[in-house]
Amino acid sequence: MRALATASDPRWAAVAARDPAADGRFFYSVRTTGVYCRPSCGARPARPENVEFHASAADAERAGFRPCMRCKPDQPARSERQAAQVAALCRFIESAEQPPTLDDLADRAGLSASHVHRLFKQVTGFTPKAYAAAHRARRVREELVRSDSVTSAIYSAGYNSNGRFYADADRTLGMTPTAWRAGGADTEIRFAIGECALGAILVAQSGRGVCAIALGDDPDALARDLQDRFPHARLVGGDAGFEALVATVIGFVEAPALGLELPLDLRGTAFQMRVWQALREIPAGTTASYSEIAERIGAPKSVRAVAQACGANTLAVAIPCHRVVRSDGSLSGYRWGVERKGALLRREAEPS
Repeated sequence: MRALATASDPRWAAVAARDPAADGRFFYSVRTTGVYCRPSCGARPARPENVEFHASAADAERAGFRPCMRCKPDQPARSERQAAQVAALCRFIESAEQPPTLDDLADRAGLSASHVHRLFKQVTGFTPKAYAAAHRARRVREELVRSDSVTSAIYSAGYNSNGRFYADADRTLGMTPTAWRAGGADTEIRFAIGECALGAILVAQSGRGVCAIALGDDPDALARDLQDRFPHARLVGGDAGFEALVATVIGFVEAPALGLELPLDLRGTAFQMRVWQALREIPAGTTASYSEIAERIGAPKSVRAVAQACGANTLAVAIPCHRVVRSDGSLSGYRWGVERKGALLRREAEPS
């Protein structure tokens, strides 16, 4: 009876599979050995009739069991130790005047360079080099706002030459450094507001591509939000040609099967860019969970960051964050309203 009760407990499946995702959720003890373990322990499998489950390590010890010497359940989990190691390396990168080399990081962590590279990407989804580049890009955006000149901002952000920065400037800022520092001054953005089945829709385009698609109930509020994003840009009402672009976007909202291929002006961090690219690869009529997107971009522990990147998306339907749902399939927050998210998904699910 005890064996049957254990084998029918969902926790037993995690123990049998040595599932690391179950670590921390519960512990199990083995009466014949007198020890307790994590679900992922690699020790020889126990017979189910000898196993008991415990909510915590303290509960197992109060029941008279001692910690396993192999999986060390009384110590922080390996994943927690690794996350702490990588967090320390991230702080080291952020505090360094120049991006540290992989060998610098390996010396800091007391690990091999290849191990540091693999571990850093596993935990953050970035290589150390990409993380350093993303941090430096964020620093230069901040420095351009508060520094006396573009040159001082470039060097304060850790670039060792103007040429190296300007080679990346368009991708990093989406405009010239001077224009960014002036809040988008001398940047022209055309826009128009129309009506679709989901309410008012605003479409805006810079010289690089469509930079905003917003949905709402109040056309004036949409225009104000655009002005807030580009406070010093010249906002110009769209002409007849631009109205055709708006019609294309509205057509996609009404009939998603038509597809939407537009040049986009994407402005975000390196991590956000990776998430947004993954969203664009979700076919119309299907959905993916936040955890699935995190897996696809190689950052399985970054589910919350994926959700934040979805929330930071300013290009409704073009970057289809409405196709991302909770693991149980239910709808979560959407920048333009959960009701609109549901409506978009229903339209996409309709047979063409």
